[in-house]
Amino acid sequence: MKNKFVISGVTGFVGTNLKPYLNRRNIEVIGLSREENLIEDIFAYKNCDISLLSNSEAFIHLAGKAHDLRKGVSNEEYFRANTDLTINLFDKFLKSDCRVFIYLSSVKAVADTVDSILTEDTMPKPITAYGKSKLKAEQYILSKVIPKEKRVYILRPCMIHGPNNKGNLNLLYQCVNKGIPYPMGRFDNKRSFLSVENLCFVIENLIEKKPESGVYNIADDEPISTKELIRIISKGFNKNPRILNIHPFLINTFAKFGTYLGLPFNDEKLQKLTESFVVSNEKIKMKLGVSIPIGAKIGLQRTVESFTNNS
Repeated sequence: MKNKFVISGVTGFVGTNLKPYLNRRNIEVIGLSREENLIEDIFAYKNCDISLLSNSEAFIHLAGKAHDLRKGVSNEEYFRANTDLTINLFDKFLKSDCRVFIYLSSVKAVADTVDSILTEDTMPKPITAYGKSKLKAEQYILSKVIPKEKRVYILRPCMIHGPNNKGNLNLLYQCVNKGIPYPMGRFDNKRSFLSVENLCFVIENLIEKKPESGVYNIADDEPISTKELIRIISKGFNKNPRILNIHPFLINTFAKFGTYLGLPFNDEKLQKLTESFVVSNEKIKMKLGVSIPIGAKIGLQRTVESFTNNS
């Protein structure tokens, strides 16, 4: 192994966790980003040439436009960042001597809602421009003939979290912090999460073990309900969880009024808080022959502790 990896999006949340993770294993990281910083070995995308990749064992493509729930990103921006950039960099990989390409896609490339359990065999039907742009990049990669000496992995992570990254946990975190009760205790849901530490572990093992190329879901082992998440966040504040069991009919009525009046609590917000989205990680564990090291509850506890320590 050349002990040198190229990571695009190295300054993003996953990149800033993956780089030190690899450095601790004596792996040199060359970064790609929109802005060049040669002092930190970060090259601009436009300056990424084939020789840079040929001198590396693996190319980990993390860069892209994240899903913006506030809807402040145009469709064109998603396709430019998630599809066009991926195509450009993947073509360079194919022409280089680099052996492994890892593309960080998303479960949203498959579905925005899940009725049972999301597997790699689920037929992709993304609704949002974000999901469609990720899927289009996947389809391009899968349309190419991969040389026998190379391996290409498309990873579909669910909601990634980790220290100092509130992300989609921020709303619940703020509610608990302000002492606002969670009123939807009678809703029973399960959601899969992914600790960034587990994601780094999977990426490392893919490069080391080189299973067959393919598409792989990435998630922690056990899904967590929103109620359990409230309990985990409350524990981080050393507070008793405040969960109310208001009848779902009343909650749904309030949400419909919120949608009609343009209020923060509306049908979309209710769906995000109460829907189930369970992702299977069985395929990746079987191919690598490993167990996911960090349990979902422990990973979430570490994330929440980082919020409270820095608040």
